[in-house]
Amino acid sequence: MEVVRGIQNIPNHMQCAVVTVGNFDGIHLGHQSIIRRVVEEARREKCPAVVISFDPHPKKVIHPERRPFYLITSLEEKTRLLEGLGVDTFLLIPFTLEYARTTAEEFVRGLLAERLHIRKIIIGHDTTFGRAKEGNEAFLRDFGRRLGFDVEAMNAVRVGETTVSSTRIREALLAGDVRLAASLLGRPFRLGGKVIPGYRRGSSLGFPTANISPDKELVPARGVYAVQVLLEGIRHKGALSIGINPTFSDERRSIEVYILDFNEDIYGKTLDMLFIERLRDEIRFASPEKLIAQIDRDIAQVREILRAEQ
Repeated sequence: MEVVRGIQNIPNHMQCAVVTVGNFDGIHLGHQSIIRRVVEEARREKCPAVVISFDPHPKKVIHPERRPFYLITSLEEKTRLLEGLGVDTFLLIPFTLEYARTTAEEFVRGLLAERLHIRKIIIGHDTTFGRAKEGNEAFLRDFGRRLGFDVEAMNAVRVGETTVSSTRIREALLAGDVRLAASLLGRPFRLGGKVIPGYRRGSSLGFPTANISPDKELVPARGVYAVQVLLEGIRHKGALSIGINPTFSDERRSIEVYILDFNEDIYGKTLDMLFIERLRDEIRFASPEKLIAQIDRDIAQVREILRAEQ
């Protein structure tokens, strides 16, 4: 997959494209249905399949005061997922306050028609774009008739009674419902991070843990989770704790993972944690001995959950 940063860097061979446009945070099942349709139509038209998105996320630029900023996927993760879906070109438009003033007509005429000469655009049913969100499905159909491209709008995807959306996935993760989040994403939620020094209490308790500095602000709710841990391409079983260690009266949040059947020095290395299931809330124990007994039970439960998952 080719990654093009900036409209000025669009190569000539992209001038016959089937495209979609959006933020696509999460690349969830709804996004996947749109992108697979783009790839299908592009192959039929013998044109490049192009995904147009923005970096940084527009809300980060327009509302910098909103923190923390909960992105489900990092740009690196999003790029990898798009490539896996068969996209030919990922066009990233640098988003600035100046670019935010681009009108929907300027976007359609200048980019879609004049630079990309698109054959078709495929969007979600609720897609909006351009200054003041003036662009939508009706706007695109009007300009498509004038400029000679087709428009297809796809319905929302539902899983059971739940409509798939980035907002619903964020809500599920912040509530600790990683099973629901995975069902809407079509895969487990991923949290990566570098292994950093911690309090080293795990070793003294008999369960040496890796303390993680997370690579994104969106972290699931406090508690204990069964996770799969990816380290240098190898998958391991893990029990992960998110919280403030109330038994020891800590004040800052920590993210610690105990990798089962593993005993190597991994300080400074990067792990990816895939969240499979939440076991329990964070609990204050009366003594370290009671905490150790609970950890033993947690690890046994993690083994059962991940055995079933395999």
